[in-house]
Amino acid sequence: MREATAIFRKQVLDTRKNRAVLIQFIMFPIMTIVMSNAVKVDDIPEFFYLKLFSIMYMAMAPIVSMSAIISEEKEKGTLRALMMSNVRPASYLAGVGVYDFQCCLIGTMLMSKSCGLDDGPWWKYLCVIMLGLVISIILGAAVGVMAKDQMAATSLAVPVMCLFSFLPMMAQFNDTIAKVAKYFYTQQLYLALSDINNVKIGTEGLIIIAVNAVVILGFFVLAFRKEGLSNE
Repeated sequence: MREATAIFRKQVLDTRKNRAVLIQFIMFPIMTIVMSNAVKVDDIPEFFYLKLFSIMYMAMAPIVSMSAIISEEKEKGTLRALMMSNVRPASYLAGVGVYDFQCCLIGTMLMSKSCGLDDGPWWKYLCVIMLGLVISIILGAAVGVMAKDQMAATSLAVPVMCLFSFLPMMAQFNDTIAKVAKYFYTQQLYLALSDINNVKIGTEGLIIIAVNAVVILGFFVLAFRKEGLSNE
């Protein structure tokens, strides 16, 4: 717990200097607030921008920020130094992940409250988004560990985040894409928010999300060990 707390504090200080990471946390909340209040279209579904940007934010921000943070520390040798100092991989992931999670959660809360979502549906909405954030954070961490440096991390993170964030949007217009997208956690979470006033995830959706989470966690563990960072 002490290790994770120390790493959390380190990330707070580092983000002040890293504008590329900071912008990931504020870009979509600002876009949601502006679009919801400035762009009015006839017959647009209720909370349309909130649902669309929430899923994109949930996938993009954690993947890009986590991959950037970890790849930077890996490039500078900080990550290996931490592992050699007997900092456990779980503690490191918890420290960085909790920091990333809190930043994204604050952005999510601002987005939803600015759109006027009522308290009842709001809590269910937050639970759905938080579930997606945890999975995206682990995926972003795996990308960061695999990348040799920050430039490589960006090259890997961009197609990964595009795949997971844009599939739900594309699935609305193409039945073939929808059949494929249903096996991704972002699509299942988007479907859960279809009726944002009555958020629910079916049994099939829960199974698909759980499988995604297990596969992504396994991917992270394998990447960590492959890079020789595990001290276990």
